[in-house]
Amino acid sequence: MPPAAFSDRFCLDDLRPYLDLDDPTPLMALAAEKRDRAHGHRVSYSRKVFIPLTQLCRDVCHYCTFAHPPRNGEAAFLTPDEVLRIARAGVAAGCREALFTLGDKPELRYEAARRELASLGHDTTLSYLAAMARLVFEETGLLPHLNPGVMSAQDIAALRPVSVSLGLMLETSAERLSARGGPHFGSPDKLPAVRLATLRAAGEHKVPFTSGLLIGIGETRLERVEALLALREISDAYSHVQEIIIQNFRPKPGTLMAQAKAPSLAELQWTIAAARMLFEPGMNIQAPPNLSAGALAPLLAAGINDWGGLSPVTPDHVNPEAPWPHLRVLEAATRASGKMLVERLAVYPSFAERAATWLDRRMRTAVQRQVDGAGWPRAEDWSVGIPAAAPAALVENLRAPAVARSALAPVLARAEAGATLEEGDIVRLLAARDHDFKAVCASADGLRRAANGDVVSYVVTRNINYTNICTYKCRFCAFSKGKTHEALRGRPYDLTLAEIADRTREAWDRGATEVCMQGGIHPDYTGARYLEILAAVKAAVPAMHAHAFSPLEVHHGATTLGLPVSEFLVALRAAGLGSLPGTAAEILDDEVRATLCPDKLTTQEWLTVMRAAHRVGLKSTATIMFGHMERYEHVARHLLRIRALQEETGGFTEFVPLPFVHMEAPIYLNGGARKGPTAREAILIHAVARLVLNPVVRNIQASWVKLGPNMVSLALDAGVNDFGGTLMDESISRAAGASHGQEMTPERMETMIASAGRIPRRRTTLYGEAPPSPLAPPEPGIALAASCGAGR
Repeated sequence: MPPAAFSDRFCLDDLRPYLDLDDPTPLMALAAEKRDRAHGHRVSYSRKVFIPLTQLCRDVCHYCTFAHPPRNGEAAFLTPDEVLRIARAGVAAGCREALFTLGDKPELRYEAARRELASLGHDTTLSYLAAMARLVFEETGLLPHLNPGVMSAQDIAALRPVSVSLGLMLETSAERLSARGGPHFGSPDKLPAVRLATLRAAGEHKVPFTSGLLIGIGETRLERVEALLALREISDAYSHVQEIIIQNFRPKPGTLMAQAKAPSLAELQWTIAAARMLFEPGMNIQAPPNLSAGALAPLLAAGINDWGGLSPVTPDHVNPEAPWPHLRVLEAATRASGKMLVERLAVYPSFAERAATWLDRRMRTAVQRQVDGAGWPRAEDWSVGIPAAAPAALVENLRAPAVARSALAPVLARAEAGATLEEGDIVRLLAARDHDFKAVCASADGLRRAANGDVVSYVVTRNINYTNICTYKCRFCAFSKGKTHEALRGRPYDLTLAEIADRTREAWDRGATEVCMQGGIHPDYTGARYLEILAAVKAAVPAMHAHAFSPLEVHHGATTLGLPVSEFLVALRAAGLGSLPGTAAEILDDEVRATLCPDKLTTQEWLTVMRAAHRVGLKSTATIMFGHMERYEHVARHLLRIRALQEETGGFTEFVPLPFVHMEAPIYLNGGARKGPTAREAILIHAVARLVLNPVVRNIQASWVKLGPNMVSLALDAGVNDFGGTLMDESISRAAGASHGQEMTPERMETMIASAGRIPRRRTTLYGEAPPSPLAPPEPGIALAASCGAGR
């Protein structure tokens, strides 16, 4: 036997020494290690409702009790009303998936099936299936997963728009089992070549696909390995196989195989472990828990990472004698094995997070609106910008004492030491849940305490968004007005220099030390206009700090004047520019920017402007906008690019995560984005930013405008030490649908900080000590009057 060395993927020769083992423990140890490296301690399941559309089938598998011939007085197909009744019961029970099970093309064998299909308005079972899947999706929102048997390329193309995934068990690649005397004799759809052709067609059409083996029907271990290798070959070619099911045969009374012996638990464990070792580390390996009652822990030990679909409403129609374990039982068994039970959709996370590739447009939109940045289902109703308390489970998790050593401990230790993390490590941090989430936040908070103590700072500032007219077509923006944004709320405006000066004086009179100025890229603006805006501010209040102009505006201004960016920045600084907001960054990865903001600065152009600003002596903030269409690896790259530039220039004063507000954003309304980050992601990114940017960025800021008072206070336990500005006027988030208000007075800001057990500190833009302020309350109507002159 070869040494128990870890291998990403076994070949047949690697597995041969294990073929005759009675005790599968050595192979299981390798499989469990490989599973843990790829999947951590997550074990998934799907909450589904089973819809047995028809139990007629043209095949006569000798172990099956699901399929039967037509029966007098019994309909061959469920009616649309019956289908919807089952689906709605599933919705009421919290299901997300509708699993359609049915026999294979019964109309090719039974006249009764042809007659009934005709009465339903269809020629084929698959045509009726497509109609019922569409009906369920449109009426209930359940995501259809279809198991219709063998399909042609044309069948798959017709079913793809009404489903998120398809399935067909290979069962075996041993052709001898289809010969006379074999379990598949008389079942033309069980020929291995026919079933493998269906899998290839699904790959060509980019359909997430489920397949697997049925073990114990007369095949040998070597034949199982050959079947798995056949599946692997197709999966390698198309990358569409999302899970491999290892299902154990169960003899059933009334079948030709009623007296056959079921495979032992050890045989099932061996096959699970073999599948794990043959496939790539990220493959999902599943074993149905209801077919191994009382043996859940041994299945986990063998290397599975998924329990499959569980239904709180319907039985397993294929194995009705085997009831589903209660979810509490499954969760307890999973936790007892040191794992965490996590719900998934019918389409696995790695496919859901790349929905544009793998799903039809309507299905893609439905999936995106249900998932987080890693493709897992959203666990709460909380969304950015909607007034709501932080989810109770999140609060409890964040503030509970640590109960276990996190698997992320080595990564956290490197971050705490100030090392530059790898992209994959950051992705793992962003995916943290349960006690790992607690560990990440606690580690970040320790770094916050070491860098800043218990002080939480803020600046008294006023936003002046001087124009919302913009020539750019950023798909996330509900603020700007132009030819592609005419239907969005609010009217176009362009403040005069006098209005900008008036707002600056009002801000100073109310204790502000900063005006933060940004706007759309107005078609008539040149670099001269930005210089005039600065002149207006400085003429009105010479001591006011001008925190202004995103890198996009700087680049635009320099281009219109025919100047190098560095020369234009020198001119801006001479005119009174004090620092730059680090906006227009969105996600610093061109894969995302090509869709999110295709005509905006590239990643390198944004970094180049910031590098030039820092070199001419201008400090800036750095931001990220997250929760839309990016994946965790994009966030990781963004953070690493910010860190690299900070190590080079030291010019960033703070890092500000800005969660995407989805309600009025064009990309969301058009079906291309998620519903912003989940509450877990919204808190976690602050902690991850603290860890990744340690020690080069000292200040991590949370946006009260985006998160609201409840959530922003919670972020103080995740590495945050700054609450940003009081704002006085806020237009951009509110244009996108946020409802947290336009102003946070200094009194409210300090009360909120103190109530969290922290020490409030009023600061300047560059984190110096702010001068004494009367902290005057706003004059009646001032917040509204500040925008009314713009015609909004």
